[in-house]
Amino acid sequence: MNKVRKITAYGSYFNDFLTSLTEDVVRKFYYAFSILETQERISTKFVKAIRDGLYELRIEYNSNIYRAFFIFDDGCVVVLFNGFQKKSQKTPSKEIDKALRIKEAYYDDKQNNRL
Repeated sequence: MNKVRKITAYGSYFNDFLTSLTEDVVRKFYYAFSILETQERISTKFVKAIRDGLYELRIEYNSNIYRAFFIFDDGCVVVLFNGFQKKSQKTPSKEIDKALRIKEAYYDDKQNNRL
C-alpha cells in the first residue's frame, strides 16, 4: 500500500470527537483514513466536497451517520477538523461554519509559523 496522502489533525477538535465514539465507529473512521491515504481517486461514498476547499469524510455504522471535515493542503496533506454525528438529511450549516472557522485558524497559524 503506497501512501498518496499524509493525514494529520489540526488542534484537538477531531481527536475530542473521536474519543466520544465507540470502538467500532473509530475502527470505521480508520478504514476511511486508509482509503484517503492510499487511493488517488476516492468514491463520493466516503468523501464529498462541501465548499471553499472544505470536504467531509463520510462514515456510516449501524444506520448512524458520522462526518468529519477536512481540507487538502499542499496537494497531499489531509488536515482533519471537527466531526459530528449527522441526525438529518442535510449537513447542518453550523457544523460547516465551525469547520470553515477552524480552516481559517489553520491557515492563519500556518502563515505565522505556529504549526
